[in-house]
Amino acid sequence: MNSLKRVTLLGSTGSIGTQALDVIRAHPTRFQVTALSAHANADLLIRQALEFRPAAVVIGDEKKRATVQAALSGQATEVLAGAKALEEVASRPDTDVVLTAMVGYAGLLPTVRAIQAGKTIALANKETLVVAGQLITQLVKKYGVGLYPVDSEHSAIFQCLVGEERNPIEKIILTASGGPFRGRSAEQLASVTKAQALKHPNWDMGAKITIDSASLMNKGLEVIEAKWLFGLRNDQIDVVVHPQSIIHSLVQFHDGSLKAQLGLPDMKLPIQYALGYPERLPSEFPRFSFLDYPQLTFEQPDRATFRNLPLAFEAMRQGGNAPCVLNAANEIAVAAFLRDEIGFLQMPDLVENCLSKVSYLADPSLDDYVQTDNETRRVAQELVGAL
Repeated sequence: MNSLKRVTLLGSTGSIGTQALDVIRAHPTRFQVTALSAHANADLLIRQALEFRPAAVVIGDEKKRATVQAALSGQATEVLAGAKALEEVASRPDTDVVLTAMVGYAGLLPTVRAIQAGKTIALANKETLVVAGQLITQLVKKYGVGLYPVDSEHSAIFQCLVGEERNPIEKIILTASGGPFRGRSAEQLASVTKAQALKHPNWDMGAKITIDSASLMNKGLEVIEAKWLFGLRNDQIDVVVHPQSIIHSLVQFHDGSLKAQLGLPDMKLPIQYALGYPERLPSEFPRFSFLDYPQLTFEQPDRATFRNLPLAFEAMRQGGNAPCVLNAANEIAVAAFLRDEIGFLQMPDLVENCLSKVSYLADPSLDDYVQTDNETRRVAQELVGAL
């Protein structure tokens, strides 16, 4: 199969987005960029647009639209701005695959519109399934679209399940590096700085996801994402700390067999797998060698110290709009931590408070999710101000 896939890349200037463009650049006969978007990095968006010549670009910060428009005035690229423009380009007829690499809740509505327009989704925005997993899975089924995970852990599970359609899953095991603070006590975490939290031992990621990894909230969000991606019960998902980040996740089947996907900690491989599926495209990525990693180790996560992980499991158990509350509260908490307004251990305190204060809805609609997100952010900001 050598058909050209037309790709809309939402979040093209972030870590996933720039690596996705590396993959596309390496396969010019397989992929064509039709639209790019950035939140505020106008300079990089302009450079990307000049190289890939998409039909459209979107800059989230509307104040920067004129700058982008002027830089691309000699091109055929349409320049749009604002949140609604993201939904519009995600549903255009000139695209086949929408890679959602935006960070946070902002990825939800464009993903919904893309699904409704019948687009294949390469999902790097885990918050879409965390916030509205039941709704998204219903829409995917209704519109008959492919939903392929880009997160390394979920890509690993997806790869392990190829060819296993008739074999029931007993459980999945998501691996976590443990982040920069693995093994530290609550007393030690009380005084850590954002600079320390931003130094991940294995992965090069954006600031928000790096802080989430340090607090284990990222793993909690991935737990909820996995539930919806693979149609699992809550008790079928486990987490194990694997500091080397070589085994990206595992699937255990009902005969007791385990399948794992291994590789170096490099996001280009899962990005390429999602864009190229069902093919495995050739690559020049560095190869893993067991001789370079003579020991692979595993341990239980410290749920008592890193309370975001059990909070995520509890939100998943509650269901309804509880995961939406969890996500919105965490986004406010991380932003406050990065502004030095709260300490590292106050982030789970804030999330827990929001889960108890925001109105619970057992069967929310899309509008309910939007209202829940707004309410949670208001409550969370008030809590930040009171801390």
